Amino acid sequence: METVMSTQNIRNFAIIAHIDHGKSTLADRFLELTQTVEKRKMREQVLDTMDLERERGITIKMTPVRMSYKNHQMNLIDTPGHVDFTYEVSRALAAVEGAILLVDATKGVQAQTLANTKIALEQGLVIIPAINKIDLAQTNPEETEKEIEDLLLSFDYVADKIYRISGKTGEGVEDLLDAVIEKIPAPSGSGLGDSKFRALIFDSVYDSYKGVIAHVRVKDGRVHKTDRTFFMASEMSTGIKELGYFSPNLVPGDSLEEGEIGYIATGLKEIEKIKIGDTITIAVSGEIPESHRLPGYKEPQPLVFASVFPEQGDEFDALKDAVIQLKLNDASLYSEPDYSEALGRGIKFGFLGMLHMEIILERLKREFGIETIITSPSVVYEVEKTGGERELIYTPSKFPEPSFIIKTFEPYVNLEVLTPTEYLSGVMSLLKDMRGIYMSTENLGRNLLRIRYEAPLSEIITDFYDKLKSVSSGFASLAYEQIGTREASVLKMDILLAGEKMESLSRIVPKERIEGEGKKAVAKIKDVLPAEQFAVAIQAVVGGKVIARETRGAMRKDVTGYLYGGDYSRKRKLLEKQKKGKKRLKEFGKVHLDSETFMKIFRG
Repeated sequence: METVMSTQNIRNFAIIAHIDHGKSTLADRFLELTQTVEKRKMREQVLDTMDLERERGITIKMTPVRMSYKNHQMNLIDTPGHVDFTYEVSRALAAVEGAILLVDATKGVQAQTLANTKIALEQGLVIIPAINKIDLAQTNPEETEKEIEDLLLSFDYVADKIYRISGKTGEGVEDLLDAVIEKIPAPSGSGLGDSKFRALIFDSVYDSYKGVIAHVRVKDGRVHKTDRTFFMASEMSTGIKELGYFSPNLVPGDSLEEGEIGYIATGLKEIEKIKIGDTITIAVSGEIPESHRLPGYKEPQPLVFASVFPEQGDEFDALKDAVIQLKLNDASLYSEPDYSEALGRGIKFGFLGMLHMEIILERLKREFGIETIITSPSVVYEVEKTGGERELIYTPSKFPEPSFIIKTFEPYVNLEVLTPTEYLSGVMSLLKDMRGIYMSTENLGRNLLRIRYEAPLSEIITDFYDKLKSVSSGFASLAYEQIGTREASVLKMDILLAGEKMESLSRIVPKERIEGEGKKAVAKIKDVLPAEQFAVAIQAVVGGKVIARETRGAMRKDVTGYLYGGDYSRKRKLLEKQKKGKKRLKEFGKVHLDSETFMKIFRG
């Protein structure tokens, strides 16, 4: 018989921070302290369950877990810290009443510290600030504390205490978890005035046996495993195959109560029927009024678009099925069918950034065994054509020739960079090169500046992050949000390999940088292109005119190695035969680019 926990003894909270500030390590200490995971099963980053997360040392998916501590049910959601996964953070924060704001004492407040604090306070959450990594010698917790105070004051929020902890050694962690009980309020209902069961779907996954598993926060009432549920967005009713909570693996139970975070396994195989942000209620006869619906989530707007095609043309259906599964637990992923004369059937994706794109491509390869070809990632351009019509261009290869264009518009972002004072000159020089428009500079204390610029999104999505880290010795950080479009002076640049136009390598380039970008592109491709048995000409072309060229030398194969002595005539005949073979390869051969080579090219 399950013990029902009083709502007053439930605490729902998240950990938010900039990337690499120690969220997952702190979560590990909480799991140890509460004995949620047996000591023999403990490992680093317990809640980071994807291989990609563990390899890269970053959190990609939010992860819920229930802990029992001092007669309280503690529901923790660990969240990502990278700007590309901000939508994951916002969904997690809609399921909790409070958040631990974690700041690395060696780095201080960074861009996503600021962005995630803003999201949490907009949702009315209680913030518990904590300084992490105090065990390291190079820390300055006093200055970090002042930064956090100033950050919270900028949002008119005052914290009565800033905790000092070490996620590595466990110092101060128990006091911090006690503060969660003391400061974060118990969950309350939706305020809709009745006790009917309502739950918000904040995430979902697919299981071949259990079907679609909805991750839910119960806002009102109670659901039992024998109940039938109703999904308000898809207007569909279904039984419950299993329900329970996360520990961090799925633990089946009999019911979920008001205020709890758990899962409902639907048994459904139609993945598209379950929508993140939907409201689940108990199925009843008659129509369920719209007033029962809980506030959902604002739809995320994709910033980077690219078309993806299976390397093997007969794998399109497998690609399509894989995308349906990926979208089930990645609500920010946009997709629609696409077609290319050169590459056949594919899918046009919209991503929240370049890291998001890399993760999706890697998951397609690892989880579904699908090798892909991807077109150049691009922002959406709006083109006003000579006939007066306007067209949105998602793929560079479909960008019209200059003679058909009157005006082109490109998306801009409001960009915030946090940097130590000594790197200001290098950062501002980089932003100027990126066509940035200076807006303001603000002193945040501890030798830290916040610089605001408006800049074309196209300049930010590729290698800007790496360049920013380079000019600031790794100390600067950034956050951005889209603010509309501006007129742009850009041209389409095509890439030819061995005389063949590579549709997937076309890109849109600012007119004033066209020659430099052409030289840089062909040099980069030459550097990463796998050697063929024939020399490959690499050309950058604009409007039919070659603006840059390189040649990738042929792979040398020693066809005379087995000959002994000085049989020169025999060697000459073999070399002539090889030469003719290479000529034929050059006439009929196509250069093959795998997805790994594409990514090397796009990383700048």
